[in-house]
Amino acid sequence: MRNIKIGSRASRLAVVQAELIISMLKEKFPKYTYEIVKMKTLGDKILDKTLDKIGGKGLFVKEIQSALINEKVDLAVHSMKDMPSETLDELVLACITKREDPRDVLVTKDHLSLKELPYGAKIGSSSLRRQAQILKLREDIKVVPIRGNVETRLGKIETEEMDGVILAAAGLNRLGLNKRISNYLDTENFIPAVGQGALGCEARKNDREVLSMLEAINDDETYKCVMAERAFLKLLEGGCHAPIGAYGHVEGNQIILTGMVASPDGKKVIKHHVQGDQTSFGDLGIQLGKGIIQQGGKSLV
Repeated sequence: MRNIKIGSRASRLAVVQAELIISMLKEKFPKYTYEIVKMKTLGDKILDKTLDKIGGKGLFVKEIQSALINEKVDLAVHSMKDMPSETLDELVLACITKREDPRDVLVTKDHLSLKELPYGAKIGSSSLRRQAQILKLREDIKVVPIRGNVETRLGKIETEEMDGVILAAAGLNRLGLNKRISNYLDTENFIPAVGQGALGCEARKNDREVLSMLEAINDDETYKCVMAERAFLKLLEGGCHAPIGAYGHVEGNQIILTGMVASPDGKKVIKHHVQGDQTSFGDLGIQLGKGIIQQGGKSLV
């Protein structure tokens, strides 16, 4: 029986995420063997610059996608928030699994909430989206650019004398570090990154065997919501170069989709909401993007 090689970033979180995908596949396809192939991407190697200065989200996936195209691995596991809006011709995003908690969270030195932080508090984040939204809520806060894996960024609270850091709840949950969370930032006032909390699997278009396996672990609601968010991102042509976010969730048969763009200082934030039938998820993302553009959002991207 075939050994399925799974391409993954080498961080502990990425490996945990690859193992989650393997456990889902093993449950449905126990006769196969599975192997994680760890890779260090350019985004993992360059840690002294923010992503908007070195090329954006694609830096976390290019090496893995190349290995997939060259048949060194059979599928790739990605955090959907790291995926560029453009896809490669040879590959297909074959599944998106059930979403973890999509929220951003604060981890602070003394377990303080955002409201309780002292005036002028130093908060670590390399994300322009997080920077803009935290400054919108607390313009006195000083945002300090930080890079690195989850454990490294948590450690910088002490090593760089910061009051806290902003991270994704999903990563902390998957690493069993959710007790470190001081404050959950709700998705209405603090819109997540496109695809935040969701895992996606890419495969070669011509590998019918792997594609059929991945189809079996796809979560239909998550897939539709994330693809709606990605349609919005593609229309706005946003990556790591602008504060941009979107979040969709299902209520009944409807997808409720919210998007935002902002100035990096948080002084101008444009939000828009749309909703519609799940079957029109791609059109909803485009509708959301057009609504943002009509309010002047294109000038901020």
